[in-house]
Amino acid sequence: MKNLKFSCEVRSEVQLRKEKGEESLRLSAVDIERSRLFFASTSNFIYTTQLITSHQTEGAWNKSSLAASTQLDLETGDFITCLDYLMEKEALIIGTSRGHLLLYSVDDDATEIVGQVEGGVACISPSPDGDLLAILTGFGQILVMNLDWDLLYEMPLDDLPEGVDVPDGSSFSIDCLHEASISWRGDGKFFASLSKAHDSLSLLKKLKVWDRDSGVLHSVSDPKPFMGSVIDWNQIGAKIATVYNHKEEKKCPSIVLYEKNGLERNSFSINDEIDVTVEFLKFNCNSDLLAAIVRGDSVDTLKIWHFSNNRWYMKQEIRFSKEDGIKFMWDMTNPLKLLCWTLDGRIITCKFVWVTAVLGNSVAFVIDGSKVLVTPFSLCLMPPPMYFFDLEFPCAVRDVTFCSRTSQNRLAASLSDGSLCIVELPLLDEWDELEGQTFRVEATYSGINFEPLLHLVWLDSHALLGVSCLDSDHSNFSKKNFLDGDVRPGYYLQGIEIRCSEDRIPGSVTCSGWQAETLHHIYLEGVVVGIVSNPLVRCSAFVQFEGGKTFEYSSKLGLNRGVSLQRRDEMDFLSSCPWIDVAPVGGYTREKPLLLGLDDNGRLHLEGKILCNNCSSFSFYSNSGDGMITHVVISTKQDLLFVVDVGDIVRGELEKNYENFLPVVAKNGKGQDESIFINIWEKGSQIVGVLHGDESAVILQTPRGNLECVYPRKLVLVSIINALANRRFRDALHMVRRHRIDFNIIVDHCGWQEFIGLAADFVLQVGNLNYVTEFVCAIKGEDVMETLYKNYTSLPCIKGDKGFRYGQPKSTNGDNKVSSVLMAIRNALEDQIEETPARELCILTTLARITPPALEDALRRIKVIRQLELSAATDPKRLSYPSSEESLKHLLWLSESEAVFEAALGLYDLNLAAIVALNSQKDPKEFLPLLQELERMPQLLMQYNIDLKLQRYESALRHIVSAGDAYYEDSMKLMSKVPELYPMGLSLIVDPDKRQQVLEAWGDHLNATKCFEDAATTYLCCSCLEKALKAYRAGGNWTGVLTVAGLMKLGEDDLLQLASELSEELQALGKPRDAAKILLDYCCDVYNGVGLLVDARSWEEALRIAFLHRRDDLIKVVKDASLECASVLIGEYNEGVEKVGKYLTRYLAVRQRRLLLAATIKSEERSGGYLDDDTASQASSNFSGMSAYTTGSRRGSSTSTSYSTSTKGRGRQRNRGKIRAGSPDEETALVEHLKGMSLAEGAKCELKSLLICLVILGEEDNARKLQRTAEKFQLTQTAAVKLADDLIPVDNIDEQAFNLDSYIQNVQKEVQNSDAFSWKSKILG
Repeated sequence: MKNLKFSCEVRSEVQLRKEKGEESLRLSAVDIERSRLFFASTSNFIYTTQLITSHQTEGAWNKSSLAASTQLDLETGDFITCLDYLMEKEALIIGTSRGHLLLYSVDDDATEIVGQVEGGVACISPSPDGDLLAILTGFGQILVMNLDWDLLYEMPLDDLPEGVDVPDGSSFSIDCLHEASISWRGDGKFFASLSKAHDSLSLLKKLKVWDRDSGVLHSVSDPKPFMGSVIDWNQIGAKIATVYNHKEEKKCPSIVLYEKNGLERNSFSINDEIDVTVEFLKFNCNSDLLAAIVRGDSVDTLKIWHFSNNRWYMKQEIRFSKEDGIKFMWDMTNPLKLLCWTLDGRIITCKFVWVTAVLGNSVAFVIDGSKVLVTPFSLCLMPPPMYFFDLEFPCAVRDVTFCSRTSQNRLAASLSDGSLCIVELPLLDEWDELEGQTFRVEATYSGINFEPLLHLVWLDSHALLGVSCLDSDHSNFSKKNFLDGDVRPGYYLQGIEIRCSEDRIPGSVTCSGWQAETLHHIYLEGVVVGIVSNPLVRCSAFVQFEGGKTFEYSSKLGLNRGVSLQRRDEMDFLSSCPWIDVAPVGGYTREKPLLLGLDDNGRLHLEGKILCNNCSSFSFYSNSGDGMITHVVISTKQDLLFVVDVGDIVRGELEKNYENFLPVVAKNGKGQDESIFINIWEKGSQIVGVLHGDESAVILQTPRGNLECVYPRKLVLVSIINALANRRFRDALHMVRRHRIDFNIIVDHCGWQEFIGLAADFVLQVGNLNYVTEFVCAIKGEDVMETLYKNYTSLPCIKGDKGFRYGQPKSTNGDNKVSSVLMAIRNALEDQIEETPARELCILTTLARITPPALEDALRRIKVIRQLELSAATDPKRLSYPSSEESLKHLLWLSESEAVFEAALGLYDLNLAAIVALNSQKDPKEFLPLLQELERMPQLLMQYNIDLKLQRYESALRHIVSAGDAYYEDSMKLMSKVPELYPMGLSLIVDPDKRQQVLEAWGDHLNATKCFEDAATTYLCCSCLEKALKAYRAGGNWTGVLTVAGLMKLGEDDLLQLASELSEELQALGKPRDAAKILLDYCCDVYNGVGLLVDARSWEEALRIAFLHRRDDLIKVVKDASLECASVLIGEYNEGVEKVGKYLTRYLAVRQRRLLLAATIKSEERSGGYLDDDTASQASSNFSGMSAYTTGSRRGSSTSTSYSTSTKGRGRQRNRGKIRAGSPDEETALVEHLKGMSLAEGAKCELKSLLICLVILGEEDNARKLQRTAEKFQLTQTAAVKLADDLIPVDNIDEQAFNLDSYIQNVQKEVQNSDAFSWKSKILG
């Protein structure tokens, strides 16, 4: 599905030494290393010229090239018959008609005779490795010699009659020399030749394959009517090309391909006149193209064929006049470059490119000689070599272009004879009747006899633009249509207007009646590489010249003054791009289209930038109805397929989202996320086209020629969401089913809350209730747009909400989603769809798939159907429902049979339960005894036992209580088994005594589960005071214990003993403040009470109690304890300041070294590409040693310091973890440790209380010292944390800016009056 496009040509000329007609070029050779071209003329001149490339030309036309010439000194009558270049000798090997072998050094202009061959030299063919020469003599002998000119072996070319050892060489002519040919296999192990069959009466020949090492005949073919000695062995060694002469059969010649064993492989006709002659045949260096010179009576043609899908397609035909005597050679390194030369010295360098045959609307137009094979991929994916229908033209087609932007589909074809053909095709919807037909197209001439148009494009449905060539041989032309008024040889940009003089029949193919009028010619100074129409501006196109320079052509039909060719520097490419295409984009505040170009090195260009460095092919995809391109599909040389959003290109986000299209970066291997790229399974496959819109397919062609159609998940999802955004639910559902996409995308693309309002439209559009049932079965709580398809597409990229509210908050309750959506579907089915069996089954599906399944509701519906079946009267509604058996089986298919059986039991319908059990294939021994036992029970007991089996305990309690007082014990056992039923039991049981029993049982349960507060309250409700007291005491609620003790009216001794015990228990639990209150209130123990308040750091309260009881001894105890505590705290705070400084210094060092390491790694990545594992390992090892913790003693380390319970544990927060020196998270651990050293709220309250106590006791100096020390610690810790936080986003540490002292000063100004320092006393300053 590709065509060989004539990209560009460069012309030059060798000035011959003699007048025209007296001398002509005969032979050629090439020096590929130094890009030199050699010619031998009929006058024995050797011409040397450089190979001309397009970069070496000032324009598209070169008048002449400087060629050095030397005439060989040969004997009179002797002439050159063979010419080739030997790289090993850096000289030309020349053979003459009289048998001289000459070695001519061009650089030294020296000629050396290296051999003499009897009968003359007919052919010289060096081996591919250059070690051997195969020489064919005029006597029909094959000589093989090395480069030391030693003869290795010799054998006759033709079969000899018996008794003849040496062929008779008496007859020798120039014609024989021209016909002789030897061809080597690519590896040089064999060579082939054509020889006459001596035992044949006709002019039959044989193909012979010779072994290189021994000269032994390896294989020989049967005698066939070979034409001349035309033979060529392709480089890969699989095929030997020859030509058959079928004049006796009155057929044109055919090209036949043989294998090494001499057996014919396949053949094809050249489709020309009968009397033509194939003179030369040659494969290109890749062996994928075969070119031949076909000489006819009026013209000579150069034909090029390509083999694909077991068929040979003629891809190009170039015509020359008979006087040119055209000859050619393929470039030895570039498989798409051809060098032609004529007898009079004109040299034409032709460059071809492979372009996709799939044009607008995904229609393939494959060129095959004079036919164009048409296949619309949007209608049928027909694999080659098959095709839908074909168009037959008067002669070979050079180029085609297709216009489908309007309602008219028109094809223009440029033919090899210079004519132009136009075909109008019907709309694609009407192409079904065209299948298998052949349409013959009439030629339309444009008025001036130019050469065939190149780079043909449609400007609109009535205008064409192309590049035409005016040769110097053409005589006077009218200057009417030449803009500059000067007619000169060269290339012109030609505008053509198309009109049809016949009445077109709608729905038919119009092949005749077209007229073409040339409007203007613009002379071109450079070589045109490509032309592409501008889809946003009428009659406008972008013209690319050699080197990537881009111009914009614009024209108004019929007005020459309106024609312009303006430079567009902003759209230039960095190099020549043979493959260019333009993409109109919309919605990105961009007025001009995207002009993309792909060069020979695989670089994809856009406006002076490189989008991709390893691109092999690309195409555009559109899912919008206005033709705007939404995605670019790119295949890379690593056989990866990328689907690129146009928005990412416009916003310049390719590197971030597609990781430079490199497989090394893009995480190769199994399980790769397809949202980035797709692995192309066959190496070398390329994109030939895409199917736009809902088809969302990419068509790939493998090197074998096979077509593969892939559906990238990204394009499929975009198409589905686009259809949903336009409320085309039926199309979206079909795409979901066809591509096996999760059905939840239909609900989640806009949020299930929005879909609920559209459920009726969805059901009506889909129509097929089987599809609706399939959709209902697939609904799940997960939001697939946030999980499964999160990386493929995003909702904001959809243009136009079409009533959808994108971006509204989505509920995270998956069960609510399933229930709500299925309820909406069920309501839509009931309201919008008439009653049918399919509708009822779909409704049952919604009930079965809801969360939790509404199996009882479904069984009730089945029960209604069952009752209709059992009723004697004929109800018309019966036909609107499926049978009860079918409904039940459908429900059982959707749900677990055991769950359906239990749901049937839950309806207390034993008959229905039996039917369910039978239809679920259950063993009667499993369910029959149960049903029989239940049937024998009273109604309430049956319901109670069913509820117990189904674990419906509330219903079971309700039924057993309703059964009467005889079953009171059963209800108590049930509540004891299921404690959650106690509240319900209290509401159901009205007898006061039984309620008291229920409450006491409930309290026992709460007490056993250690819910002591609730247990005590429950005991109080049923007047169980002893149990309530124990519950309060077990829960540590001393106020509740003493309150209940008062309620119980305990004696003074018992109450005193209880208070003492409670005080001791609270002290053991670490609650000295509560223990002190009990001792003071109930035991009148002032001394121990004050001691406990001191332990609790309640300094003010302890001092108040001491003053209350006028106890000087207790005042002294409080004073001594407060002074000791202040001294300890001052030491702790001073130590804390030192530790803060130490940790901050360590943090700064670690941070600085980590930044240096990161800079080093980054520089290595920039210089060497990707960081290898060894470098990363070395960096990790270096960093692991960057800790002061790894050397010296660990004494004094924060990780080895622990605070005592009485002091340090109250002063600061606990450490959050151990700091591992040199670990990757050491920075974070240090910061967290600094934050953990802050004063806790309890410590602040205790500190404030201590300061007041010291002031009251007259220790103002100690209080002031304590406050200043604590303030210094808090300021230092706060400043250190702020400094560490400010360093996180910084890449370079400034020691002056990040200084702890300056930060302390700033913090002191900022937070002095904040709540963090509310513990301070202003009087203490």
